[in-house]
Amino acid sequence: MIIKIEGLKKTFKDVVAVDDISFNVRQGELFAFLGVNGAGKSTTINIISGILKKDAGTVTVCGHDLDREADKIKSEIGIVFQNSVLDKKMTGYDNLKSRANLYGIYGKEFKARLAEISELLDLKDILKRPIIKLSGGQKRRLDIARALFHNPKLLILDEPTTGLDPKTRITVWNVIDRLRKEGGLTVFLTTHYMEEAAGADYVVILDAGKKVAEGTPHDLKNKYANDFIRFYSRLDQVEKIFTDLGASVRRERDFIEAAVKTTAEVAGLIKKYPDLFEDFEVLKGNMDNVFLKVTGKDLKEV
Repeated sequence: MIIKIEGLKKTFKDVVAVDDISFNVRQGELFAFLGVNGAGKSTTINIISGILKKDAGTVTVCGHDLDREADKIKSEIGIVFQNSVLDKKMTGYDNLKSRANLYGIYGKEFKARLAEISELLDLKDILKRPIIKLSGGQKRRLDIARALFHNPKLLILDEPTTGLDPKTRITVWNVIDRLRKEGGLTVFLTTHYMEEAAGADYVVILDAGKKVAEGTPHDLKNKYANDFIRFYSRLDQVEKIFTDLGASVRRERDFIEAAVKTTAEVAGLIKKYPDLFEDFEVLKGNMDNVFLKVTGKDLKEV
């Protein structure tokens, strides 16, 4: 295991930020850590990285115990924080050089690594420019380069693509996928984009500091998310029938969406009410549905 956490607790005065959570992260996987603001995600990350002290529990990262080998853990991880940590008065090059120096990377080794990571993240045209003059996407690529410069085994991404345009988001994820496939990098992700969480190998959901659900996206969707039938005709008739059946029904201007337990249930409904199924589609439940069912909250709106 790259990360092994058991019974982790952290309290700030009267607020329990992390309430006795346990989970494991396997080597090479994309692990999604989900929750609304204040759920305990950032507190957990800050404990893993040695920024905060825990109140109770055990934390092992890359085989090192946090209580005894915090310095070794710091050398094995790279972190991309939600807010950029680049020095705005310096150029991209100087930011990376400063970061490299902290890890004893100098001279030819620095130049070789800079060339490698510059190609990976397409940094050539922005390295000599001051951070203050860069776009949000350009800064984010430099933040990722900074976190990866020392070749960590674990990359922690705290909302890495928030506010980025779609093209830059795709670029960021292409790089991360490549590093996972070619280098075995483990990625620990927090995100508000459920399509990113849907691509994870394993998901843990927090609410008010507690772990409320965990599993693969497939298992979570099967357990918590309904499938839906969306009807585009006979809307009044559809609404009455499905309401009478006790189904959850959502009506919009030009369609009605009715929840079903499984797609297999749809076949039976078609046989029973063939006249309703003139213009329809079946939609699979997704991670948005899972999060809403588990926490009662919509992650996109908080």
